[in-house]
Amino acid sequence: MKDKLKYILFIFLSTFFIISIFEVNISSVNASINKLTNEQIVENEKLTKHKKKIIYLTFDDGPSYKVTNKVLDILKENEVQATFFLIGNQIKDKEDVVKRIYEEGNGIGLHTYTHNFNKIYSDEDKFIQEMIICRRAINETIGVSPNIIRFPGGSYKHLSKSYLKKLHNNKFKVYDWNAENSDGLNPQIEPYNLYTRAIKGNNEKQSIVLLLHCTDMNKNTCKALPKIIKYYKSNGYEFKIITEETAELYFPIKE
Repeated sequence: MKDKLKYILFIFLSTFFIISIFEVNISSVNASINKLTNEQIVENEKLTKHKKKIIYLTFDDGPSYKVTNKVLDILKENEVQATFFLIGNQIKDKEDVVKRIYEEGNGIGLHTYTHNFNKIYSDEDKFIQEMIICRRAINETIGVSPNIIRFPGGSYKHLSKSYLKKLHNNKFKVYDWNAENSDGLNPQIEPYNLYTRAIKGNNEKQSIVLLLHCTDMNKNTCKALPKIIKYYKSNGYEFKIITEETAELYFPIKE
């Protein structure tokens, strides 16, 4: 009988010992899995940050009284900022609008002084001079001298490698666009159509430079803007302004 009890006790203790070892091993495996999972999470976060989607809202042809101020109201309400490419001769008597653009943290670029196509595209040096005069008008208003520029109508068929080098020698950086809503061609397009054109085919783009306009004719752009902002926010885009550190974006250039 004693031998039988000893045998049963031996079997019990052996089983307990094996279970204890098994539990320790399971804990070690779980700890390793948790550690690996945490490392993967950190790596995924890094990848997500690296692949962060960015949108630059850009407004051409300002400043204007009603529409530019309305755009600024909408940007402020939605806690985003944009970049305004200003026409130099439009600044007079609208200095307060330019100051507001700047003071609310938005970007400011140059869009020539006259926006007169025949004049600005008649000669490269005249184009550069227009940008210099535009920059001077902005500096006299807010005390800064931006070097980011946008060709009226875009740089396509105007920009060449030698011309780009000449612009760089004058410290200018060129920014065209890779998305637009056609409000420059037709300000009267219905707000919903402006919205759909502003988002069509863009949700897979990693970086978007969206062309919009803010003349006093662009009232429908203001009506479409809140929905445009909401769409890109919901699709994970971060809103940024163009600075001199932003990579240039220009259409394919000729030799």
